[in-house]
Amino acid sequence: MKEMTSNSNQGFATRAIHQGYDPLDHQGALAPPVYMTSTFAFPDIANGGNRFAGEQEGYIYGRLGNPTQTLLEERMASLEGGEAALATASGMGAITSALWSLVKAGDEIIADKTLYGCTFAFLQHGMSKFGVNVRYVDMTQPEALAAAITDKTRVVYFETPSNPNNRLVDIQALVDIAHSRDLKVIVDNTYCTPYLQQPISLGADLVVHSATKYLGGHGDLVAGAVVGSQQDIDQIRLEGLKDMTGAVISPLDAFLIMRGLKTLELRMDRHCASAMAVAQQLQMHPLVERIHYPGLDSFDQHELACRQMRNFGGMIAFELVGGMEAGVHFMDALKLATRAVSLGDAETLVQHPASMTHSPYSAQERAEFGISDGLVRLSVGLETLDDIQEDIQRALDGLDRRSQVAVVA
Repeated sequence: MKEMTSNSNQGFATRAIHQGYDPLDHQGALAPPVYMTSTFAFPDIANGGNRFAGEQEGYIYGRLGNPTQTLLEERMASLEGGEAALATASGMGAITSALWSLVKAGDEIIADKTLYGCTFAFLQHGMSKFGVNVRYVDMTQPEALAAAITDKTRVVYFETPSNPNNRLVDIQALVDIAHSRDLKVIVDNTYCTPYLQQPISLGADLVVHSATKYLGGHGDLVAGAVVGSQQDIDQIRLEGLKDMTGAVISPLDAFLIMRGLKTLELRMDRHCASAMAVAQQLQMHPLVERIHYPGLDSFDQHELACRQMRNFGGMIAFELVGGMEAGVHFMDALKLATRAVSLGDAETLVQHPASMTHSPYSAQERAEFGISDGLVRLSVGLETLDDIQEDIQRALDGLDRRSQVAVVA
């Protein structure tokens, strides 16, 4: 396979559109070909044997790679600033393939206390079946990580911003602590994408993505990605992906992610601008009890957001006066926004983490890990901003009328 490199002399959007591809090498086709094949022919037996032995470059079988996939991986490596990348069939495929490659029975993973629900389920219920211990600490406090590390710890894992409540973690501070003990640091960068945040530039060893979200951007595929050093990615491809998870991306999905990458910078700028306006709108409303958005001056970690993020993202979490009941009425009253899980689509999406994406947490775990029953998660889409804000205002006005009726009653 070709080694993935990053051309830092070109801008983000230029690399997202052009990296690794020359139409004149492909009969002038402006769009990269989709190689719809499961296996690859060898010119002779010696060549095939050399490929299997790793002594000669070339494709063997679709579970190990595909030319369409390779181009996507080169672009992802370039955009994240890593040496290499691996595209997978889902975000969970990326996470599980990476972790299975780095730990064994008796090892320990230290994870942040707030994670995507399926990641938590895998760590809490999946890893434990195979003798890997997982402990959770509040990684907003770097000293908590330092105190938790033991001689069995192998990996430090966190999201920033975290799903669903937008907590931030100081990547550089945690990397310094972890690397002083020779530990691998894995960061889930799904919320930010490489356009808004580049954990590898801050010292992280591996970055994982649910490419289903902003990277694809259109809600029409499921995929994931891991970015890191060539050595780590080779290990994850040959162990975690090939032999353990089989989470192989389809060539068509790889093509669709590349299509999404071409507009990623434009889309993220729009997501961020609209989310900031919506966050300010929510912040001013008396029925919004608490709002979590890194771009607001009132956000506890706003200074950290300014330091390690280019912009503040398209995700908002908030709680309403009246808790879960009010949140349910608000979400059901929305007309433009779609009640659905996932995020990063062109459509504005709203969901209730406690009963949906983060239901793998018990009620006690949600309370401990900062996921209240009344929390609403809003993925601000690409619709006309006035229409998004009007929809939200209408739903809030409906809550206001309900509260007034309740007071009178």
